[in-house]
Amino acid sequence: MTDTDPIARLGRALAQAGRQTSDHDLNAGQGAGPGRAALRPAGVLIGVQPSPGGARVYLTKRASHLKHHPGQIALPGGKLDTSDADLRACALREAREEIGLMPGAVRILGALDAHETVTGFRVTPFLAEIDPDFRPQREEAEVEEVFTVPFDHLSDPARYRIEGRIWQGARRRYFTVPYGPYYIWGATARILKALADRMAA
Repeated sequence: MTDTDPIARLGRALAQAGRQTSDHDLNAGQGAGPGRAALRPAGVLIGVQPSPGGARVYLTKRASHLKHHPGQIALPGGKLDTSDADLRACALREAREEIGLMPGAVRILGALDAHETVTGFRVTPFLAEIDPDFRPQREEAEVEEVFTVPFDHLSDPARYRIEGRIWQGARRRYFTVPYGPYYIWGATARILKALADRMAA
């Protein structure tokens, strides 16, 4: 019988070998790959909330007035602050600030391999189980919307596709995993694709 428990599936995924990913994976020759010097560390949370109708993953839509990545879909998280003990603490702090996720409502399961963004960040994703009773409270200055996507949608590699657009005079390719009105792409989609691949291994 297939085990449909999402937390158990995440545990098995963490036991699989992974690899670092990059926004450059689909764009050979258009920038340095993982390991580039002076990358800024950041942490994000892949928060999975079990529910009777199927587990859901929390995502945010960034406010349209922000200087960096306005209106884009993102995982809760951000860059490492001097007050953070480590990247795990960074991801938890950012999730608390952005969606009101308090420490008592979240359990960290483990970390995936880091992802390098074209904008110069080295992002470490943390897998987490979120309390079923948690209800988000968005930070209005930074977050336009907090929403969830079915875990089964994001954990299926077949849901991902490759698209492209012109960026800084060159055509760049990237992963997308659309859901309803939400266009999930770029680093967020690449991080989630890496998780889906490990779960399918």
